[in-house]
Amino acid sequence: MKLKTIDYLVGIIDNIVSDKYLSKLQEFLLSGAIFTDASQVLVMIIIFISLSDLILAFSILMFNLPESTLVLPLFVIPGLFTYVIVKQERRAQEIEKTAPDFLRQLSSMLQVGLSFENAMEDMSQYGEGPMYDEMRRTIIEIRMGRNFDEAWRAMSKRLKSRELERVFEIILDARKSGSSITNVLSDVSDDLRELLALKRERKSAVMMSVMFLIISAIIATPFAIGMVSVYAGFMEIYGMQSNIVLTAPIVGQIYLIIHSVLVAFIISIIMYGELKKGIKFSLPLAVASFSIFYFISNFGGSLLMGGLYG
Repeated sequence: MKLKTIDYLVGIIDNIVSDKYLSKLQEFLLSGAIFTDASQVLVMIIIFISLSDLILAFSILMFNLPESTLVLPLFVIPGLFTYVIVKQERRAQEIEKTAPDFLRQLSSMLQVGLSFENAMEDMSQYGEGPMYDEMRRTIIEIRMGRNFDEAWRAMSKRLKSRELERVFEIILDARKSGSSITNVLSDVSDDLRELLALKRERKSAVMMSVMFLIISAIIATPFAIGMVSVYAGFMEIYGMQSNIVLTAPIVGQIYLIIHSVLVAFIISIIMYGELKKGIKFSLPLAVASFSIFYFISNFGGSLLMGGLYG
């Protein structure tokens, strides 16, 4: 019965969402080592959010929880994206570590007289790791009739590394122009090794700035906004309500979300030079900042009063 219900919902998703978007989502999930069908993932997310909200609605009635807790299940969506992006980055880092040696080995095989395609095939049979997995996929695509240039470019994009994408484009241009591909491979291997070393040094150099931003996002800002909520609570107790006092906690929570996202994107720009990877920082920062805010806003008043009269 459960399987029939899921299959029915999957059919609805397939009819509502276009194949183009489902294909993009499937490719995104595969890049994070999630091999479940994209339609099934969407159905599972919908079921999870619906059931979680039902349980939370019951808990709100029974335990007088704030109604804002109904939003919590929605965090599964950015949570999934964060998981996939983190997996992509770890995979890209592993590929970047092996890429210089991979290119050097490819150059050596070409020097003994193998063609580019045969050298790729031989290496893919014995190598292990994501770099060789991508090589095997590329060879299969070429065998199935895909143009070599298209398959090579598709592989470079799947690696999720701007440095490797540029290097692979240089190799492709050299192959098309008839240049000495062995020399090009050796040169780009050395250049890539130096470039990746500089990238690691740059990341280490900016960690102090990143730590300052993280402390601002998960400690300083939520603490300050939490104390605003405590102050608003005191004003309400003593009958000094106003529109500003009533709306301050809500505005503060909205600001926390905006602040967490902005800090995440700033960290991404500092560390990687691009915005997209900020998504992986957004959810952890938002969860951590809300945890501090929730603790201060709910228990800060008691701790403050205890300190004053203790």
